[in-house]
Amino acid sequence: MQPANLKINTALFYPFAVLYMELVLRLLTGGEFFNIGLVFITLFSVSAGLLLYGICTLLSKKAAKITSGIVLIVLGVLYATQIIYYSVFNNFLIVYSLKAGGADQIMMDGMLDNTIKAITSGIPAILLLSLPAVVVFTPLNRFLSHKKTGKLKTALSFVFSVAIYALSVAVISLLPTLSVTQSGLFDTNISMNRFGLIHTEALDISYNIFGIEQELELEEETPEPEPEPVPEETPVVYTPQIINIDFETLKATETDKDLKLMNEYFSEKEPTYTNEYTGMYKGYNLVMFVAEGFSPYAIDPVLTPTLYKMQQEGFKFNNFYTPVWGVSTSDGEYTACTGLIPKSGVWSFYRSHKNYMPFCLGNMFKSIGVNNTFAYHNNTASYYHRDLSHPNMGYNYKGMGTGVEQYVDKVWPQSDFQMVSGSAHEYLSTGEPFHAYYMTVSGHLHYTKMGNFQASKHWDKVKDLPCSDTLKAYYACNIELELAVQELLSKLEAAGASDKTVIAITPDHYPYGLERDEGNKYAIWEELLGHGVETQFELYESCFLLYCPSTKDAPTVNKYCYSVDILPTLLNLFGFEYDSRLLMGNDIMSTAEDLVVFNNRSFITNKGKYNAVTGVFTPHSDVSFGSQEEQREYVKSMSAAVNNKFKMSTKILEKDYYGYLLGKDE
Repeated sequence: MQPANLKINTALFYPFAVLYMELVLRLLTGGEFFNIGLVFITLFSVSAGLLLYGICTLLSKKAAKITSGIVLIVLGVLYATQIIYYSVFNNFLIVYSLKAGGADQIMMDGMLDNTIKAITSGIPAILLLSLPAVVVFTPLNRFLSHKKTGKLKTALSFVFSVAIYALSVAVISLLPTLSVTQSGLFDTNISMNRFGLIHTEALDISYNIFGIEQELELEEETPEPEPEPVPEETPVVYTPQIINIDFETLKATETDKDLKLMNEYFSEKEPTYTNEYTGMYKGYNLVMFVAEGFSPYAIDPVLTPTLYKMQQEGFKFNNFYTPVWGVSTSDGEYTACTGLIPKSGVWSFYRSHKNYMPFCLGNMFKSIGVNNTFAYHNNTASYYHRDLSHPNMGYNYKGMGTGVEQYVDKVWPQSDFQMVSGSAHEYLSTGEPFHAYYMTVSGHLHYTKMGNFQASKHWDKVKDLPCSDTLKAYYACNIELELAVQELLSKLEAAGASDKTVIAITPDHYPYGLERDEGNKYAIWEELLGHGVETQFELYESCFLLYCPSTKDAPTVNKYCYSVDILPTLLNLFGFEYDSRLLMGNDIMSTAEDLVVFNNRSFITNKGKYNAVTGVFTPHSDVSFGSQEEQREYVKSMSAAVNNKFKMSTKILEKDYYGYLLGKDE
């Protein structure tokens, strides 16, 4: 029998157990460990622990043991799930994914094997997180004190639980750097680091399951500079890329607070202007690829000569980035296809399927009479509900199960070559103008010979490379994309459409499958780059291939740009009429300021890089500010501009703003 003074009161044990799981999560998912977030994580853990303690005091000793043990097991599963999910996707799992069918998706095709591998690699985390439940359900339970408590102590435990939680929320609302995450700009990944899982899940469920709208308040920005004057000797008149919208009437008559603020914001936003590249490809066809896990490191003059030729002879975007967003591939597609920043906590593409999306390329081509618009995906057609979102963009959409399976073998991952080879005749055989869109899958993780059919298929081409097997597998599976593009060019040539067709290729996200679950997470990246990888910016350096066989002397562009800029850039090149104020990205070829925005609100401009996690701004080597105060004001204004972009992009999705503004019948 244990002496009473060696026993731990459950009023202390339960809060400590929750805090312990929070700290394990924090340690195993990286990010900044020591910051003010530790304070709030501790407070929310104490609140949750006291709530559990209060519930248990209402039960018999046996019932309390079973109840607390079950709760700790459930919490352990939740924390372990987040750690495992983060190890694969570099993002935390959102509750919306379960609501939208994410649980079913991990059972589809090759994803089940990936899921099993992820769980296996997460066993150490599972064991660590099971310790609190082990204490409750094993003889170690004798060290816990289960003394009877009076009604007063029970009541006080509930009062203190609620009070601590409410006080923490109130304090957060008074701190500008934290309140924006809690009330105005919720993001799961940022919230996890600042508040921990308990409060993050409460916010996630409130905003994205119960539909409580986040507060919309615009932050003050320094006015954008006037566009550069056009030299008088230039006969071309550059005009703003806008459409006729009566914002003044809308501002005067709108009663909805959010819509009124949106109307004010967009009416005052500086548009981009037409430029020497406007309409360069007017009347041309377009084939666009969002390539799974693609990166500039997959391009090689020997292994992928066609992609290399496109990189060297097409437009050269030397400072292009592909940030990773909350829903990895789907959000990566969303940014490239809509020119918008995804809303955190939901599947933005899926949420958009009932909205009016006039600026998406399928709809834009249809607006000028090109009805030969197709979209293809060589994995399950309904994955991420593409069967809803992609037709809404103006495409005749086909995936595995709705037509693509006729020419794509059911392996994992499926063949990009087979998808392109089997589908090209659908838009080439008519002899009419066309636009085709492909979401590929051959470059999907895992990058192993046995776990990736495409890597195994091309292994002989990479087996003698002087690098790790992981890199060999990555190079090998991307050879399938190379063959797909080769096949496309061959079919375009045969159809006589080569010189009038533009090919655009961009990744959905960086290849996070190259990261390890154990040891040095970035060891493969260090091998690839030859030095330690910088994980805030360098990791997301990427590529945007834009190539037309008939274009000679394509320009080199050094502007800092990213995936959200792709849509407005293509709209400008193809001469479409659109309103540049209503997109979050900018035409890369315009005089708009350089801007790359990351999910954690970090950014890059032509003046420097701002790391929102550390709060450090690093000017470019050729940039200097007059004073530290001038630099601080610049960072403050740019941060406000970035936050406003996130807010506006979210509200465009939530409010179906294009439908409200432009009318769905137009």
